[in-house]
Amino acid sequence: MISQGVKITTQCVGCGGVLILDTGQSIEGGRLWWGTEGACQSCPAAWCEQDFGDAAPEGIRQALLAEHGPARLRLTAPEASGVPVLRALREVHGLSLAQARSLADELKTTSLVGTFVEMELLAARLRHHCVGVTVETSSG
Repeated sequence: MISQGVKITTQCVGCGGVLILDTGQSIEGGRLWWGTEGACQSCPAAWCEQDFGDAAPEGIRQALLAEHGPARLRLTAPEASGVPVLRALREVHGLSLAQARSLADELKTTSLVGTFVEMELLAARLRHHCVGVTVETSSG
């Protein structure tokens, strides 16, 4: 399982105490999952939320990007056939053909940028369609 998380300390709206949020993304069963657990250190306020889909909530994405930096997905052979690239993009993101073409053009000319988990999910789908890709992070 591929995952990435971050702990965030904020103020509890119930009591004003210290609220610790543990939030992140993972790939499970070929799907993008995300979740947040929160627990106040001063009162009984606590919760856990988890869901999956084409895209994580922007707050979770931004917290991961701020903590870990962006990951970059690059083609290892930019001249690769466009058909498997389009197929993979449509499968992962549920895009229209026009949307997939636009994203494929971006992948071929520069790269795609997102969280590490998002880029690994897309990389796995592209590899499944025999498209060579790499995922680069700021730490390596």
